[in-house]
Amino acid sequence: MKAIVVEDSRLAREGLINMLQAFPDLHVVASADHSVNALALIQEHRPDVIFLDIHLPGESGFDLLEKLDYSPQIIFTTAYTEYAIRSFDYNTIDYLLKPISDERLKIAIDKLSI
Repeated sequence: MKAIVVEDSRLAREGLINMLQAFPDLHVVASADHSVNALALIQEHRPDVIFLDIHLPGESGFDLLEKLDYSPQIIFTTAYTEYAIRSFDYNTIDYLLKPISDERLKIAIDKLSI
C-alpha cells in the first residue's frame, strides 16, 4: 500500500515516517511540507492512503483534498480536536491527535483497506 505523509513540521513528518516503518505492508513513497508540493506528489504517485495534517501553510488539508480527482483513504494527523466531525466528510479512516502514540497509529493502520 502506497502512502504519502503531508505535514508542515519537519520533526513531526520525519517522526511519523519513522513510525510507519514498523508496518511492512505500508510504503511511504513521498512526503510534503505544504499543499502545493503535496498535490503534485499525490497526482504523481496516486497513494492509497494520505497521512494529512489539517493546518498547512497557505491552505488547509481540507482544501488540498478538494483538489483531488480521486478519493484515497485519509488518516488525519493533527493537534486540533475541533475538525474531527468535518474530517468525516472525506474518505477518513481515522483522526489521530498529536503526539501520536505507537498504539494509536497501529489502530489506525489496522482500519485501512489493504
